[in-house]
Amino acid sequence: MKKRVLAMILTTALSALTLAGCGGGGSSTTGGSAAPATSGGGTAAAGGSFKIGAIGPMTGDGAAYGLAVVNGSKLAVDEINAAGGVNGFMLEHKGEDDELNNEKSMNAYNTLKDWGMQILVGPTTSGCTIAVSDLAHEDSMFLLTPSGTAVDCVKYDNAFRVCFSDPAQGTESAKYMAEKGIGSKYAVIYDSSDPYSSGIYESFNAEAAAQGLEIVSAEAFTSDSNKDFSVQLQKAKEGGADLVFLPIYYNQASLILKQAADMDYHPVFFGCDGMDGILTVENFDTSLTEGLILMTPFSADATDDLTVNFVKKYQEQFGEVPNQFAADAYDGVYAIKAAIEKKNLTPDMSTEKICKGLMEAFPEITISGLTSSSLSWDASGEPNKEPRIFAIEGGKYIVQ
Repeated sequence: MKKRVLAMILTTALSALTLAGCGGGGSSTTGGSAAPATSGGGTAAAGGSFKIGAIGPMTGDGAAYGLAVVNGSKLAVDEINAAGGVNGFMLEHKGEDDELNNEKSMNAYNTLKDWGMQILVGPTTSGCTIAVSDLAHEDSMFLLTPSGTAVDCVKYDNAFRVCFSDPAQGTESAKYMAEKGIGSKYAVIYDSSDPYSSGIYESFNAEAAAQGLEIVSAEAFTSDSNKDFSVQLQKAKEGGADLVFLPIYYNQASLILKQAADMDYHPVFFGCDGMDGILTVENFDTSLTEGLILMTPFSADATDDLTVNFVKKYQEQFGEVPNQFAADAYDGVYAIKAAIEKKNLTPDMSTEKICKGLMEAFPEITISGLTSSSLSWDASGEPNKEPRIFAIEGGKYIVQ
């Protein structure tokens, strides 16, 4: 049963829904040998630690995302263990590469399940999360995706997310443009073959109409035609668009900014969290990003103590500046810690009991993290947090 339906009656039937969401009859196994069965279904952890798995593209085009999720979650685990663990128990962490491929993501899930995973942080991208969520639901495995934004990433009751959903990003972007009076005519360039991009576009288009924004062109591309954007840019230019909305990933966005400059077209460009990472594109003139606006929950340039300490530790351990995917995963692990403590969970419980406890706890906790000073969740799996808007100035994210 889909979560968006069940959440409507959750307040009056929480216990029944929790059992339904964690149900599925699957069992988790530990690496090496089978652990003893427990009365709650599934199997217990072989050792005295919670096993947390992470999945993302650690190689290939999406490596900036997947490595960030795996590294960010590992850093949180290391910190928690150094501080004494959770309820007196340590955390174990293992990351797996899905190469931005749905089938390989499912294989990664099964590898982690064989290792003894009890809680999943991931997958990283929407398509992989949707594919893996079917397996996690069958196995009564709690799934927390740091960055899977498509609606169906949290279609099951055992699935939650840290990031905003696609519809929320599109809606908030249109509201912000209208509220701040940014632009007078608008164009959109989006990837119709990608659930992330098309989902944001659809909600943006609806809210833009409600806000009275004039969209002069909305041009799509696909994964098979994502190198030459001259047609889309020419239509935006001819329509007089002084703001171009790019609900796409940073690799394609860097090409669009370069091609726009080549045709002497200089609108305001506005992106969402997939834009994060554009300053790291190899052989790209980052001066072209000057004035680019993006909605992202995290900036490594922020000066609060939590961010400064996180960035310092991340750079020391992994040799690079963390992006918002790392921050989402880091916050996700700390949310799991708070939920484990809330329900007094222990690693000898079955996967199903841990899942049930986390499902009950998440709508009851609030944490102060990197991506929000007050981060909480609905029973639907959606986070409650304030949107953050930045502009790139001088190669840095400046809060708006």
